[in-house]
Amino acid sequence: MSVSPASHTAQTGSLLQPSPKGQELRNRVRAFLEQHVAPAFKTFEEQVAKDRWAAPPIVDEIRAKAKAAGLWNLFLPDVSGLSVLDYAFIAEETGRYMPLGPEAFNCQAPDTGNMETIHLYGSPEQKKTWLEPLLEGKIKSCFAMTEPDVASSDATNMQCSIVQEGNQYVINGKKWWTSGAGHPLCKVAVLMGKTGDSKMPRHRQHSMILVPMDAPGVKVVRALTVFGYDDAPHGHCEVHFTNVRVPVTNMLLGEGRGFEIAQGRLGPGRIHHCMRLIGMTEKALEAMCERAAKRRPFGKRIIEQEVVQHDIAEARMALEQARLLVLKAAHMIDTVGTKKARKEIAMIKVIAPRVAVRIIDRAIQVHGGAGVCQDFFLAGMYAGARSIQIADGPDEVHLTAVAKMEIMDQLKKAKI
Repeated sequence: MSVSPASHTAQTGSLLQPSPKGQELRNRVRAFLEQHVAPAFKTFEEQVAKDRWAAPPIVDEIRAKAKAAGLWNLFLPDVSGLSVLDYAFIAEETGRYMPLGPEAFNCQAPDTGNMETIHLYGSPEQKKTWLEPLLEGKIKSCFAMTEPDVASSDATNMQCSIVQEGNQYVINGKKWWTSGAGHPLCKVAVLMGKTGDSKMPRHRQHSMILVPMDAPGVKVVRALTVFGYDDAPHGHCEVHFTNVRVPVTNMLLGEGRGFEIAQGRLGPGRIHHCMRLIGMTEKALEAMCERAAKRRPFGKRIIEQEVVQHDIAEARMALEQARLLVLKAAHMIDTVGTKKARKEIAMIKVIAPRVAVRIIDRAIQVHGGAGVCQDFFLAGMYAGARSIQIADGPDEVHLTAVAKMEIMDQLKKAKI
């Protein structure tokens, strides 16, 4: 069997491979990342350090080049013509160059999920007002769901209220971990809040609504840090909504449809997150091997230590397993739909960050003190990967979901 030398992902065999169009775009994305994105990191860091909450000019320059090259909005099948599986391979490539990789192609979270949400569930007016400028890259968005005052791992706990008064909805509540809200171009929030009363079914009490960030009563209170990183200028913010009024036409799909929308947007989004994590982790493994080959304590190179060799072997095996599972989930979304792929989607949300955290941690250990300082990318990478074990539902929630579905499948098989 011939093996493409292009990247590790080509080694997964012929069962889960991109289409010819997907492979062609993947090659072009890889070349663009190497030519334009990799050399831009130093400038990006300098510009962010100069003004943390301004839009770095270097990002606009890169995005303009990607757009001119036709490498734009690749995540959205109806725009790019790619399958979820096709884009999964591209997401892995961009994950090697976080955070600029996805940003270059207008494929950054949470904008991808928000664009997909409005594309699938938005009215013609909502699409014209918000989706079109988002797709063009003229504005950005944030997703306001998690709340500081309730256990948001159970999304039915959310208390932010959305109350209709005439031809308007009035919104009151606090949100945090509102990713993207720190960016100066963030113009709209997709907010999930409570529209129903406690007498209604729990998963019919919440709705999603579009909230302009410049609406009176919207206040970005602070930027939260992840292990000390503020992820500027993107930011993860606490945002308060106090008597915010928006037209009733800003409601997405209809009252009580919030969880329905959430399930629709989560499938492809989790593929994107997980494949970017795999790309990140491949980079960490490369760094670990390179460092271990160069450093020589106690008379021999670190890479000659059997314990480090075992770490490298475990890393390769875990990465291959994780990638195949994510690609299987992507293929299932393409072929049988998100609903029938729920178990696999929940599984990858646990497996991919778990693998990433473990491998990045071992890469840090091999680097010694250098691994936890600003001279290398590993500390920031670890912070991002570790936070994914909480973001978008903690591991425990997904493990419970997998268990319930597996038990149901097994009992059905056993006719119990």
